[in-house]
Amino acid sequence: MNDWFKTTYCLDMHYYGGYPGYYRRYLEERNIMPVTEAGDRELLKSAKMDFIAVNYYRTLCASYLPADEEHPVGMRVYRGNEVDFDQYGYCRDEKNTNLKASEYGAQIDPMGLRIVLNDYYSRYHLPLIITENGLGTDVLTEDGKVHDDYRIDYIRGHLDAMALAMEDGVELMGYCPWSVIDLLSSHQGFRKRYGFVYVNREDMDLKDLRRVRKDSFYWYQNVIRTNGEER
Repeated sequence: MNDWFKTTYCLDMHYYGGYPGYYRRYLEERNIMPVTEAGDRELLKSAKMDFIAVNYYRTLCASYLPADEEHPVGMRVYRGNEVDFDQYGYCRDEKNTNLKASEYGAQIDPMGLRIVLNDYYSRYHLPLIITENGLGTDVLTEDGKVHDDYRIDYIRGHLDAMALAMEDGVELMGYCPWSVIDLLSSHQGFRKRYGFVYVNREDMDLKDLRRVRKDSFYWYQNVIRTNGEER
C-alpha cells in the first residue's frame, strides 16, 4: 500500500489514463479530486508513455498505522523531506534492520532494484531505463585522492541486480549512474557527493575547484569499455 500511494497511482494515470479506484476514493473522500472537462478522459487514455524512467536509491519497509481521534484517516506526517511520510489509517515507513545504510540513512538494497524492475515490467510491459542510482559520500584523503571502494561495491551490486532482472525478461534499455561529477544536492549541498569525479569545494568555500578522479572513475571506465562484462 505504501507503493500504491507514492508511485503506482501516478504510473497508472500515465499508462491507463485514469487514477486507480483506491486513489480516486482517497481524493473524493477529501474533496480534492481534480476537476475534469469533457474529453479529458479520452485525451488521457490516448496519450501513452513509451518507456518508464526510474530513480532508485533505496528501499523501505512499511507497517500499518491505525488512525485515531487525534490523527484522522489520511493525515500525513512528513519525516523531514518531501518524500517520506506516514499516513494514518494506511501505513508507516519502517527501516529494514537487515540492511546497511549510507551515512545519510538510505538503506542499500540492490535486490530491491531487481524487484521493482520486475514489478513495473509485469504491470506495464514497457522498456525501462535507470535515470539515477548512486551513493552520496566521500572524503578527500591526505594523498589528494578519493578511495571509494564503497561506491564501487554499491554500483556493482546494482549492476548485478539489473543483469538478473534482464535474465528475468525485463526490457532494460539503459543505466545512468548518479553522477559523473560531484554536484549540488537538493538537501545536503556539496556534502553529499555522488560523482565519479571529486570537486574540491565546500558549500561556503570554493577552494580551488580542483577535479579529482576517484577510484570509482577508473573502475566504471572499464565497466563501460567492457559493456558491463567486467564489473
